[in-house]
Amino acid sequence: MQAAPATRYDAYREEVAGRANVVDSPELVAYYEQLAKLETAALWTVANKIEPWAPRSQSVPVVWRYKELRELVLKSAELVSPEDAGRRVIYLNNPGRRDVAAAVGWLYSGLQVMGAGELASAHKHSHSALRFIMEGQGAFTVVDGHKMTLGPNDFVLTPNGTWHEHGVAAEGSTCIWQDGLDIPLVNAFEAGFYAVHPDLNQQVTHPVDDTKAIWGGNALKPQFSGWSKPYSPLFKYEWEPTYEALRRYAKVSAGSPYDGVLLEYTNPMTGGSVMPTIGASMQLLRPGEHTQAHRHTGSYIYQVAKGSGFSIIDGKRYDWTERDIFCVPSWAMHEHANLSSNDDACLFCFNDLPVMRSLALYREEALQGNDGHQILS
Repeated sequence: MQAAPATRYDAYREEVAGRANVVDSPELVAYYEQLAKLETAALWTVANKIEPWAPRSQSVPVVWRYKELRELVLKSAELVSPEDAGRRVIYLNNPGRRDVAAAVGWLYSGLQVMGAGELASAHKHSHSALRFIMEGQGAFTVVDGHKMTLGPNDFVLTPNGTWHEHGVAAEGSTCIWQDGLDIPLVNAFEAGFYAVHPDLNQQVTHPVDDTKAIWGGNALKPQFSGWSKPYSPLFKYEWEPTYEALRRYAKVSAGSPYDGVLLEYTNPMTGGSVMPTIGASMQLLRPGEHTQAHRHTGSYIYQVAKGSGFSIIDGKRYDWTERDIFCVPSWAMHEHANLSSNDDACLFCFNDLPVMRSLALYREEALQGNDGHQILS
């Protein structure tokens, strides 16, 4: 019987000045084994692993194709009730992050389906959440007594600590939306709490769509609001004014060489991100536009709100079309292209940039050479 290979403690050593470069010896191995018995270890055996020269994401780029997922998402409505499931969601499971149920990095995402007349129970949690409507009519969300009606490409917030519930009006149709949460991040902080509303559903205590009426004015803020919470008071961001704003912007500006014409969803009270841990944006790629490549810290999840095209991520091409979802891991080089010669393409995105910026960890770098484009591997 062949003996098991001995544990190597010098697997991460580097022959570079200033980096750990200790070679195993019988005496050192015996020493390491003594340390292990006391639940300790020598830093130099793992220093180069836990302090890499640059970020090394465990996540991998993935495209979740809507035409492949849609029927399976709809099938869940035949198999499981929202009462039994709590939330009837098919979540996106990145091959490199399956241990934490993340779509990329520390971000969770999934596709939720609800039929006409269905209403999920109200709940609250420590995790911040958003919903981006993909198809159907009659969807609504209630957040702390504020009811929002929702249509395709609308974007709604359910911030951490708020009572919220989702449903579809009886006269509506089957609706599918994308969920986005910071569940893996909050769980990494060991700070997650969850509660179900004592009455299972909450009362609507404000006029329908009141947050839009109060906070949805273009660059206008109410004189008195009393709002002091750390997230946006505008819970719903509608598609039509967002798309129109992108088109106006595109008429007068070239935009970014890396992102085309991009607008961030913001907190109208502060001008900052919509929630402390999750940012969101919508970007427009002009007909035939192919952006230059760059990379940055922070993880991105994209949904194709309009059009078709492709992205090149770390040298590999990923094609996408409307309603597809794809991810870009932290520090992955990426660029986007619109395949249409006569129509624009739009990408919705949510990310963890507020965390990167708050912790002074944000860094960005453009690709040098080859006119800013990657060479396909």
